[in-house]
Amino acid sequence: MSNVGENIKFFRKRLGMTQQEFADRLDIKRSLVGAYEEGRADPRITNLVKISSVFNLKIDDLVEIEFNKMSAIELDRFMEEGGYKKFKILTVSVDKDNRENIELIPQKAAAGYMNGYADPEFIQELPRFRLPFLPESGTFRAFEIAGDSMLPIKSGTIVIGSYVEHPGEIKNGDTYVLVTRSEGIVFKRVFNYIDEKGKIYLVSDNRSFAPFELEQDEIIELWEAKAYISIDLTDPNLESSGLSLTELSAMVNELKDEVTRIKKGNR
Repeated sequence: MSNVGENIKFFRKRLGMTQQEFADRLDIKRSLVGAYEEGRADPRITNLVKISSVFNLKIDDLVEIEFNKMSAIELDRFMEEGGYKKFKILTVSVDKDNRENIELIPQKAAAGYMNGYADPEFIQELPRFRLPFLPESGTFRAFEIAGDSMLPIKSGTIVIGSYVEHPGEIKNGDTYVLVTRSEGIVFKRVFNYIDEKGKIYLVSDNRSFAPFELEQDEIIELWEAKAYISIDLTDPNLESSGLSLTELSAMVNELKDEVTRIKKGNR
């Protein structure tokens, strides 16, 4: 049972349970859970049955497979292929008052998030914050957007998304951050054709970018955009008005000169 201890520790953490909470669930002592996880003891068959039930795993898989050596994507695929879809649990961090944080995924952490989104230790290392105007009941995550496909929301903008449990809940035409197997992390306007074709269609607000489709199975996580944070205060209507920043600056300078002439004429 060499893999059992590591697997117990791995899945207990994925469930967000302490050793004591897990022990209470099994009706055993916390010290025994510690002994299992450290390899100092193997569970008896009765406890092994209870453990596999809590994790919704087959006993053979719990004993034989090294789950902690799988990437998050490999683990999700294994769970789906093995019929373990209900196990999908979102990993979150909480503050000292047990309130969920908003974790920030900066552009430089996007690649790491693809493999670490289910790892509590990775999530704990991410920058995190809270916003008082968001509902207490939701789970939120913030993603730094790369590229100009969703102009006027520019590259570097922080988009805050609310977790969506199932792609079937997608509202046609709304914007979402999607964590996907083949495209990475993308921010798009989404159209739901899952019932008809098993696919979703992703459309950019910047028409220079062509729409594309994804199979439902490509979606790892789905976040409905609720707000965004940007330090770029450029007026998005400038381009539509035909004025460039250079032209706007020239207009301001002309206005300053006119004010100066008026002041001189009134002396």
